[in-house]
Amino acid sequence: MNFVAFKMLVGDRPKYLGLIFAIGFASFLISQQCSIFCSLMLRTTSQIRDIVDASIWVMDPATLYFDEARPLPDNKLYRVRQVPGVAWAVPLFKGTATMRTDKGNFRAITLFGLDDTSLVGAPPHMLLGRLEDLSLPDAVIIDRDGYKLLYPGEPYKIGREIEMNERRGIIVGICKISRAFNANLVGFTRYSNALDFVGQQRNNMSFVLAQPDPGLSPEVVAQRIKAKTGLMALDWNAFGWKTIWYYMKHTGIPINFGTTIIVGIIVGMVVAGQTFYIFTIENLKQFGALKAIGVTNGTLLRMILLQASIVAFIGYSIGVSMCSFFIMRTTHLPATRGFTIPWQVFVFTAIIIFSIVLLASLASLRKVLVLEPAIVFRG
Repeated sequence: MNFVAFKMLVGDRPKYLGLIFAIGFASFLISQQCSIFCSLMLRTTSQIRDIVDASIWVMDPATLYFDEARPLPDNKLYRVRQVPGVAWAVPLFKGTATMRTDKGNFRAITLFGLDDTSLVGAPPHMLLGRLEDLSLPDAVIIDRDGYKLLYPGEPYKIGREIEMNERRGIIVGICKISRAFNANLVGFTRYSNALDFVGQQRNNMSFVLAQPDPGLSPEVVAQRIKAKTGLMALDWNAFGWKTIWYYMKHTGIPINFGTTIIVGIIVGMVVAGQTFYIFTIENLKQFGALKAIGVTNGTLLRMILLQASIVAFIGYSIGVSMCSFFIMRTTHLPATRGFTIPWQVFVFTAIIIFSIVLLASLASLRKVLVLEPAIVFRG
């Protein structure tokens, strides 16, 4: 019976290909939009994940997400250091400025000021130069995408002069970091330099980065910091999710991507359902003949579900393959660098697609179950 079901399915070539196209298009649309959405949300936390030296972030209690931090007074750093279980704590400055080159180009830059002694929070991968060169006067390290924006078409070169806040700086290194959510350049310098480049305020410290003593979990120490200082303290993972939920709640990104995903589901369901229904109606005589020779409703049900599974598997495979090809061909571009397809997207798409096809097949199943075998003898 399985072979008969397969021959019935592929016998009507136009409808068979129509089903494959509808499911493939829906699979591609769902997986592609989910992948881009997940990649964009991960970008909002890229600068948190890039700092691998510290596992605890301490900030003002009113902080909602990473890109909006209220500066802390310097004495908060010493209070965090006094909390039992804190192995060490260092300041981190985050600010924005305008970087100008000697050629007149300028770009907005997100500048991180690292602890002058430990350089905790420094970029994990250097393409040119050394982290130790940040100890030089007015030294700055910038990311590779920022360098390409400042010096389009030119090879990497250190020692170039730049200007921020009417202060001279020297590019001593070029680093590789995860792509951030915004399009600003990203730069790193010593904490003392950052205050001069951006401009000092009464309070300057954006975050305190801390590490727990060996044997203590970041969550436990973070709770101690909160209880002792009144500040918000989160491990890097919790802070990342806090940032993601901020963008989920306060931006139109989920609505835009969600609308497209829903459209893909509706298109797949309507086209597949209609095509499957017409396919079943046009094959009622064949199903009637099978019932006339003693094939039970259970066997017919398995035949239809087999047909549905074949269509779902082939359409899903084509759709996610197209999505994988799209991501593979675009992930090297600056605008889409780092885009990936999380394994959860494959699972989510598979569940949606097989549900669509199952519902489409069940909609046509009633015609087969109530079918009278005598229909095969009618004109």
